[in-house]
Amino acid sequence: MKIVFRTDASLQMGSGHVMRCLTLADALKAQGADCHFISREHPGHLLEVIRQRGYKVNRLAETVFPWQEDINNIVNEAPSPQKEHAHAAWLGGTWQADAQDTAAILASLQPDWLVVDHYALDQRWENALAPHYRKLLVIDDLADRPHCCDLLIDQNLGRQPQDYSALVSAHCQLLIGPHFALLRPEFAALRTYSLQRRQAQPALRHLLISMGGVDQPNATGQVLEALKTCTLPADCRITAVMGLMAPWLQKVRDLAAQMPWPTEVVVNVSDMAQRMADSDLAIGAAGSTSWERCCLGLPTLMVVLADNQKEAAAHLQKAGAANCLAFSGLLYQDLHDQIQYFINYPENLGQMSACATVITDGLGVEHMVSTMAISLNKSIQEK
Repeated sequence: MKIVFRTDASLQMGSGHVMRCLTLADALKAQGADCHFISREHPGHLLEVIRQRGYKVNRLAETVFPWQEDINNIVNEAPSPQKEHAHAAWLGGTWQADAQDTAAILASLQPDWLVVDHYALDQRWENALAPHYRKLLVIDDLADRPHCCDLLIDQNLGRQPQDYSALVSAHCQLLIGPHFALLRPEFAALRTYSLQRRQAQPALRHLLISMGGVDQPNATGQVLEALKTCTLPADCRITAVMGLMAPWLQKVRDLAAQMPWPTEVVVNVSDMAQRMADSDLAIGAAGSTSWERCCLGLPTLMVVLADNQKEAAAHLQKAGAANCLAFSGLLYQDLHDQIQYFINYPENLGQMSACATVITDGLGVEHMVSTMAISLNKSIQEK
């Protein structure tokens, strides 16, 4: 198979879309697929990361439309009467221009599968590019716009197939829920070790802070400041994981050096699964990494950083897999109270771990690769 991924990273949208596409690309490549990426050079892009993983990146030049009203004004001049959805501005221009840029690349590649992971793209863009691909996979989390795809995956807890009933055609195959979460294979590989480690007497000795690869609002720094007010065990240690493009990286490093407990700041780690497995509690952002923590049974205090994370975070809390913290002036007091609760009642770490464990086994990528191969073969046989 030849696979092309259309996805972006930026300071605004973070790195999660590109990273889960890379996870899928690695699994497809292991099965012999030829994978390519198309990505726009936004501030905070990950083009070099994609190249370092061994993939050809077709670069789309940066376009500057920084304000929502600017993009809406431009789109309103376009022939489509459809109202723009909430994340249209994340594209950095109009969908028509992006489709034209992408079509010029796809015309020569002619992929078997086009994989799209982008909140700013919908069926208008997909229809415009239909002559240039055989099959289309959409990776979504929002269920807020129509698609004309063959496969759609939404890995969120609480999502139901009927949420897409009015958004996709009858022939679209839906893969819904954390069972299909696109996790790197090391998470499933470390699952048994991580769960067995937590069966021993739970204690709060290692905190892991992970607010995403970009962490535009400096949630990491605010969490560290809040932790200063807590009475952590004397033997506790803290690890903060950040991306190389994080704008507050140096300030976080300076703050870590002032912490009362040993605090390490690590960048672009390649052993995240091991670090999670060896941690007792995570303080982390909602998003794709939620399913990594669930796979390993890692108890979590989840900081909701964006409106599009609220629904999934609420479902995780309802399931007992995480406790949610508001990213606001209440963060300090909420975090202090939650940390103190787990210190006083460490057995609740085990209870939260057990609830998280049942949400996903970490094998979603295997399911996805198999489904793509079956779908393509069926399409070829029908023709």
